[in-house]
Amino acid sequence: MEALLASTFTVAIAEIGDKTQLLALLLAARFKNKTAIILGILLATLFNHFAAAWIGQWAIDWVSPEVARYLVAASFFAIALWVLVPDKVDSEESRFYQMGPFIATFILFFIAEMGDKTQIATVVLSAKYDALVMVVTGTTLGMLLANVPVVLAGHFSAEKLPLNWIHRGCAVLFALLGIVTLVY
Repeated sequence: MEALLASTFTVAIAEIGDKTQLLALLLAARFKNKTAIILGILLATLFNHFAAAWIGQWAIDWVSPEVARYLVAASFFAIALWVLVPDKVDSEESRFYQMGPFIATFILFFIAEMGDKTQIATVVLSAKYDALVMVVTGTTLGMLLANVPVVLAGHFSAEKLPLNWIHRGCAVLFALLGIVTLVY
C-alpha cells in the first residue's frame, strides 16, 4: 500500500506544470471528445509506466541492496533538482491531430512521457518499492489526478496556478524521498 500511495502522490504533484499536463490542456482545447482524451492518457501512461517500472525492477537486480539504496536516493535528489526547471510544450499543429482525439492523445502522451520526470520517477519508485503493479497503478493514478481535471476544464489556464511554488514543493517532496531512502 505504501508503494501505491507514494507513487500516486509523487507523480500527481510532479505532473503539475509538466509538459504532459500542458499537452493535456492543448488536446482539450483542440478536441471536444474529453472521454477519448482521458482514455488516451490512461493507456499511454499504463504502457509507458509499465515499461519504466519494469526497467526499474530489472536494473535494481544488478546491484547490491546497499548500492541500490544510494542510487535510488541520488535519483530522488536529481529529480528534486530537475523539477525546478519548468517544462514547455510546442503549440504547433501535430500531424497526429488528424488521427482523432484518442489516437493523437495516446501517441503524443506516450512520446511526451519518454524521458520525462514522471517516467524517471516511475523507474526510481519501482526500484525502491519492488512492487511493479502497485507502482504502475499509483503513477497512473497520479497522472490521471493531475491531467483529468485539466482535460475536463477545457480551456483552463495552467498559468493561474502558482507553478513556482508547486515546483518547489515537488522538489522538497523528492528530496524528502531521497532522505527517507537513505535513512531507512
